[in-house]
Amino acid sequence: MKKIVIATIVITLLVAGGFYVKSQKGNENKATEIETTKVTHAKIIQKVNATGKIQPKTKVNISADVSAKIIALHVKEGDWVEKGKLLVELDKERYIASVESQEANVRSAQANAKLVKANMEQAKRVWRRSEELVSKKLESQADLDAKDSAYQVEVARYESSLEQVAQIQGTLKRTMDDLSKTTMYAPMSGTISKLNKEAGEIAIGSQFQEDVIMTIANLNEMEALVNVDENDIIAIKLNQEAEIEVDALLGTMLTGQVSEIATSAIAAQNGQTNQKTEFEVTITITSDVSKLRPGMTTSANIVTDTRENALSVPIQSVTVRTVDQLKEKEAFKNKEYTAADDGFVEIVFVENNGKVIAHQVKTGIQSNDLIEITDGLKLNDVVVSGSYRAISRDLSNGEAVTSKKKGMDKEQTSGDN
Repeated sequence: MKKIVIATIVITLLVAGGFYVKSQKGNENKATEIETTKVTHAKIIQKVNATGKIQPKTKVNISADVSAKIIALHVKEGDWVEKGKLLVELDKERYIASVESQEANVRSAQANAKLVKANMEQAKRVWRRSEELVSKKLESQADLDAKDSAYQVEVARYESSLEQVAQIQGTLKRTMDDLSKTTMYAPMSGTISKLNKEAGEIAIGSQFQEDVIMTIANLNEMEALVNVDENDIIAIKLNQEAEIEVDALLGTMLTGQVSEIATSAIAAQNGQTNQKTEFEVTITITSDVSKLRPGMTTSANIVTDTRENALSVPIQSVTVRTVDQLKEKEAFKNKEYTAADDGFVEIVFVENNGKVIAHQVKTGIQSNDLIEITDGLKLNDVVVSGSYRAISRDLSNGEAVTSKKKGMDKEQTSGDN
């Protein structure tokens, strides 16, 4: 968040760069009017803002596993249902007929197996008798071998018939399962939060695409599913507190805690050109949820850090300049400033005896209006807090100013000594 603020200031400086030198030359003798405030200790609460939707913590989509016409819906949207309640009945005539057909196939296969078994047993008796005759030299070995082969053929036929019976029984079992799926029962207790179909419509059963008939949700436990920008996600931790506002409940502030953080970014949907990278964060709502409904639009401020007694200045007081801009005047040629990787120095202008001096600072966390200073200032330093134009563009190191403390009407004027 701090980087975004600084980046905005940098862009402003770059756009204004062509006019900066010219404006300074034309106003060398005119003191810039500023507002000032003192560096103080304050409580700073850093928050990350995110937007999203309200959803039940627990919900189940009810969809058909088989395709058929809906002949009866036993609930309506908003109904409370207990686990095991009959919800939907589908047309089952086709599945009943299929079960009856498969039952007949099983009986036929079992009868065939019984016949093949009888043939096998007969072939076995013939083979055994032939063995006795060969032992008494009343029949040739060739006759015995032929009868043995005939027996082995019958054994194989019998084994095949048993496999066929098992296969048809499996088909019957699957068909009976399909028949059972023409009636659907509540898998949990809850509220029918959404009803997508009516009696007479077709329910499309598919393993690959869900055709949701209705949704059962536990509306006593709700959560906010929000999208957090990639620049802020590293600051989000489990169990962090959050303030939640719902568009439909103006003036009502809810509370919650971060309960889940996605490890992968939200995938862009087909046709989307938005390149913004965001991560889903789930916030369990801990306050009263009786007025919430699934799908309500919400915004959440997640508290990522708190400083109880931070050395702080107004957030607009922190700006950036290049080292060359800071050392433009001879008096500051030997003053040390260290630029960041982007080539800019993070500074705060301190007012003293009618002039402003750029102090390089290190910053910490920030709220909407205050930013923590971890190095570069001390308590009660008088810093420039306005105007934004003066801080971001107009002021230069060592410039004479006309200042007034923020909130005071009387101006205090100083000039060069």
